[in-house]
Amino acid sequence: MTGPEVLDVARDAILTLVIVSSPLMLIGLFVGVAISLFQALTQIQEMTLVFVPKILAIFVAMMIALPFMGDALQSHMARIAARIAGG
Repeated sequence: MTGPEVLDVARDAILTLVIVSSPLMLIGLFVGVAISLFQALTQIQEMTLVFVPKILAIFVAMMIALPFMGDALQSHMARIAARIAGG
């Protein structure tokens, strides 16, 4: 494997990682901002208030996005296997 091929594989892996993780990260971001806004408006400064809604939202998002995530990872593995088989 040459240097440019290694960089192509690494770039593809990083792009796949970003694509797979972005739905969960965005849901966590939006729920965190919404809870923080709620805390700022009501002046409730409970630290544990953020964790339960965020964990539940990420769990629901994972159940919804799991087929997409699996398909993206499977296609990445197929590209890697084709590259290995191609030599």
